Amino acid sequence: QVQLVESGGGLVQPGGSLRLSCAASGLILDYYAVGWFRQAPGKEREGVSCISSLDGSTYYADSVNRFTISRDNAKNTVYLQMNSLKPEDTAVYYCATQGPHCSEYPGDFASWGQGTQVTVSS
Repeated sequence: QVQLVESGGGLVQPGGSLRLSCAASGLILDYYAVGWFRQAPGKEREGVSCISSLDGSTYYADSVNRFTISRDNAKNTVYLQMNSLKPEDTAVYYCATQGPHCSEYPGDFASWGQGTQVTVSS
């Protein structure tokens, strides 16, 4: 059974940093593209970042050039390092997997975690 578990969210002040983790069981993350998405109240889920399985290519939404996605294959985990956080980054963050190629569209991803809340506020 495939399971993705996000962690690392929390309350942080503007300008602060968080590192989100997406730990997988039931599949080898290195074989899949892993995307991070977020959903703020009243808004649609949007793509934040993605790392492909083929060559490790990474992709970011224009609004998050402060973020870095990475893999630790030994831990079967993908991370999202978020720096210089802004109030508009407040959302529930989800990780998801699909085939080897990245996509910005949530509908292309088959397996999802339960999400972790990130709140940026003073």
